[in-house]
Amino acid sequence: MAARPPPRSCDTFVALPPAAAGGRVVFGKNSDRPRDEVQEVLHCPAAQHPPGAALQCTYIEIEQVRHTYAVVLSRPSWLWGAEMGANEHGVCIGNEAVWGREEVCDDEALLGMDLVRLGLERADTAEKALTVIVDLLEKYGQGGNCMESHMAFTYHNSFLIADRKEAWVLETSGKYWAAEKVEGGVRNISNQLSITTKIDRQHPELKEYAKSKGWWDGEKEFDFAATYSYVNTARMTTSRGRYCEGYKLLNKHKGSITSETMMEILRDKESGINMEGGFMTTGSMVSVLPQEPNLPCIHFFTGTPDPARSVFKPFIFVPDVTQLLKTTSPTFGHDDPVKKQPRFQSKPDRRHELYKKHESAAVAMEAMKDKGKEMLQKIQMLEKSKINEMESILENGCLDTNQVVNLFSQCVEEELKIYKGRYRITPQQQLT
Repeated sequence: MAARPPPRSCDTFVALPPAAAGGRVVFGKNSDRPRDEVQEVLHCPAAQHPPGAALQCTYIEIEQVRHTYAVVLSRPSWLWGAEMGANEHGVCIGNEAVWGREEVCDDEALLGMDLVRLGLERADTAEKALTVIVDLLEKYGQGGNCMESHMAFTYHNSFLIADRKEAWVLETSGKYWAAEKVEGGVRNISNQLSITTKIDRQHPELKEYAKSKGWWDGEKEFDFAATYSYVNTARMTTSRGRYCEGYKLLNKHKGSITSETMMEILRDKESGINMEGGFMTTGSMVSVLPQEPNLPCIHFFTGTPDPARSVFKPFIFVPDVTQLLKTTSPTFGHDDPVKKQPRFQSKPDRRHELYKKHESAAVAMEAMKDKGKEMLQKIQMLEKSKINEMESILENGCLDTNQVVNLFSQCVEEELKIYKGRYRITPQQQLT
């Protein structure tokens, strides 16, 4: 395989009370990927599976469990796993690429993105999802190309996992890992190891392996990031800047962080969090997880690149959700170049309907400034109206399941109307 490209990353954030407003947990992630990669949003219902069933992930087959939970995922459309997502129990996970002293394996195993989806499908709390991921990591390992290309792009993974009560940061180096529990305040991760001396769970051989490699003398306090990171951290300078900028933005709003605050952070271009260039932000997610169990968790996804020019559309888990057809990419079965050997010899058109219309709209916004400004205003008003609707649900505890089944799909239709020039701003939306 060809030489690895330089590191790129995403940014994942969480705010818990008292940093988040209203007794809620707020989760957010930008997925930064190759600029021509399509990210789709899809819903997979809960399912029962027969004993001994097998599950085909992106590259390898593993054992299936008897029951999988309903999930909503934002994922690069060529693979099985997900960059980020949530399940019916209010568990949210996002992952990051990380590198360190331990060599990255090119051999095909589970991708970090596969582990995101597996954690969501198999766990009803954040800590259980952590356990699912580390158990699978021990059994199957992590590895394989993380980009739809003949060029190798491989990495270890870190994860931010949240539920209604707490969050966990899980960082890996090969099969070794450390985890930090977050019970309040704010936390973010980028593509650097960030767990230092506060280690709440760990691989049983984490410290002994470091001693055997000469990375730790067994005397001084064990610092995971310092021990397992590169000796020369200059390669991670860009990530470190973005990690620090993200932390600053979270702290700037500490005590009043809402879904809109998180969206604002994800849209920030000056910090590099809303990434532009050969790698760019290709999809974004924000979730609101009320601590009151009778209130629904609300998950917002863009399904399109550049959150500054996208609509965060709400999704709520209810029975019989309308399938998200217009944010789901076409499939190619056994003819998919990802499934053929050698892999990645060609690249099919994976654009879903919303992606195509958004792509055309972005060109129009650049070419016709006045029209672009008007279009941007309309999508902002659409998003604001949906945020207000969701806030009303959380404040009043009143959920009309007959309407919620179409919630995300209906918002996609309204967004498409804007791009087609057929959307009209209602008086109610003007007031918001």
